[in-house]
Amino acid sequence: MIEGNVKNFDELIKEGTVLVDFNANWCGPCKMLKPVLESVASEGKKIVSINVDDARDLAIKYGVMSIPCLVVFKDGKEVKRSVGLIGKSEIIDLMED
Repeated sequence: MIEGNVKNFDELIKEGTVLVDFNANWCGPCKMLKPVLESVASEGKKIVSINVDDARDLAIKYGVMSIPCLVVFKDGKEVKRSVGLIGKSEIIDLMED
């Protein structure tokens, strides 16, 4: 998993399919989701973690109202979104075309 921030975000999502996990350290479901996302990332999927407390502007820009919020970008454009805790197979399905 890649730690993203305001400075590197556009570069991280510009090519291919990327799952962005908007989260926070204090969020229980976010903590539960992290090892699942790390497992998916270990299988070759590109996953970027964004802490909404550190990157509030990105959360606002992408309309993140609740966390965890998973947003799939394809070549820099949002194509899918899921809010709340989901399982590994659902995450993989979300990232597929």
